[in-house]
Amino acid sequence: MSPIELKDKELIENARSIINKRFKEDFHHVGAALRTKSGKVFSSVHLEAYVGRVAVCAEAIAIGMAAAAGDTELETIVAVDRKGRVVPPCGMCRELISDYAPGCKVIIAEGEIVTISQLLPRKYQRRD
Repeated sequence: MSPIELKDKELIENARSIINKRFKEDFHHVGAALRTKSGKVFSSVHLEAYVGRVAVCAEAIAIGMAAAAGDTELETIVAVDRKGRVVPPCGMCRELISDYAPGCKVIIAEGEIVTISQLLPRKYQRRD
């Protein structure tokens, strides 16, 4: 576990800000923010549909935003629920974060930050 820094607290506030602005019942319940090694921050909300199992996590959308901007060296990521409480990433997001940034730090609770490999030990590795 790493100590949380001011820039990490600011990242949490970015996630809280986006969900406070964009919360919509049945559509957006989670906000996320990630910081790349360049220092740029990407914030997003999760997407959900009324019917079926269509949902895309906020962390995945933030990673996609960074990729679309060409800034793919992820440093730290955080997600918060609609009340602004820090929540750890789901299993699919852990896989996605690990694939895109094996050294990425993840804020998993207020004041608690770990590496993605700590959240996903013995990750499945494709062998080409």
